[in-house]
Amino acid sequence: QVQLVESGGGLVQPGGSLRLSCTASGRIFSVANMRWYRQIPGNKRELVAQIFTDGSTTYADFVKGRFSISRDNAKNAAYLQMNSLKPEDTAAYYCNADIRSSAYSQFDPNYWGQGTQVTVSS
Repeated sequence: QVQLVESGGGLVQPGGSLRLSCTASGRIFSVANMRWYRQIPGNKRELVAQIFTDGSTTYADFVKGRFSISRDNAKNAAYLQMNSLKPEDTAAYYCNADIRSSAYSQFDPNYWGQGTQVTVSS
């Protein structure tokens, strides 16, 4: 069984910073692309950033220049550094990854963490 666990959310003032962490554990053979999504109640979950196995990254337009995604392959972990936070960044942030649980399985993109709440407010 595979688990993704996020941490690092909290309450921060506008203009502040937070760093989210996501660690995959359990029966893991390989982790490919890793992503951060966010969701505001009543809205669809939206992709914030993703990082590929070669370290290349993509970002949603609404976070470009403010957020940075990184990964530590040895730890099966991904991070989201969030700077210059705005009230509209308030959401639950979710980690998602493509994971192979064995050498005989395909990458499964349906692994999700439980989410971590980020609230940006003065």
